[in-house]
Amino acid sequence: MEGFTFFIGILGNVTSMLVFLAPIDTFKRIVKNKSTEEFDSLPYICSLLSASLWTYYGIVQPSAFLVGTINAFGSILGIVYVGLFLFYAPPNNKVKIALIVGTLNVGFLVGAILFTRLAFKGEARVASMGFLAAGFIIVTYASPLSSMRTVVMTRSVEYMPFYLSFFIFLSGGVWALYGWLIGDYFVSVPNGTGCILGTAQLVLYGIYRDTKPPARDSACVSFYDLEEGWQRQPLLSSTHSLVSSTHSLVSSAHSLLASGHSFLES
Repeated sequence: MEGFTFFIGILGNVTSMLVFLAPIDTFKRIVKNKSTEEFDSLPYICSLLSASLWTYYGIVQPSAFLVGTINAFGSILGIVYVGLFLFYAPPNNKVKIALIVGTLNVGFLVGAILFTRLAFKGEARVASMGFLAAGFIIVTYASPLSSMRTVVMTRSVEYMPFYLSFFIFLSGGVWALYGWLIGDYFVSVPNGTGCILGTAQLVLYGIYRDTKPPARDSACVSFYDLEEGWQRQPLLSSTHSLVSSTHSLVSSAHSLLASGHSFLES
């Protein structure tokens, strides 16, 4: 049984690696054009934060070692992605993007680690990090919901690549099984959610794959010409929007910690 569990964990690492590598074509385009165009930085920033939290969770939870190792790889890639995004972002957006990167990927991450180390010990520390990591991976898995809306509106799967949806489904399913095998609900539940969301994307793909999109006029091009899937959305155009998004994420994290603390006290 242990051998089977280890095999599932390795398979989970492989599928997660494919998901982490999915944005490479996007960044090849960014580097080639020397511009981030209309790509949104927030999915990459959230993905980096999620991977960083899971890396730390893998450190404090010995049974989640494989979870920690693949997310360490994802964290390294995330740093590269976010670094390239900052380098090629338009001058008027660099400061705004740097602000949210500093708030989430540095300030929040360091604060979460210090808080859980100082406020909790042993299993309570593991559980508190589990709540945080689980919450943010659900946010990451939910990112493609915007592309699903685009598919329905355009009646075309042009903007929701099959392989990304398939790997989200596969990775979520494999890690959900792994979490169930090792008895870790912080791994199984959020990844099970990701598997369900991936399944919904695949069903949508099956419905609209042979449907021709409606004719576009010049007024619609800027809306419809999104990056494949969730990777391209209009850039957050103001500091207020960035700060609001950051505040929303931090508030969600605070709620998760509060829920975790109540759970641990009960």
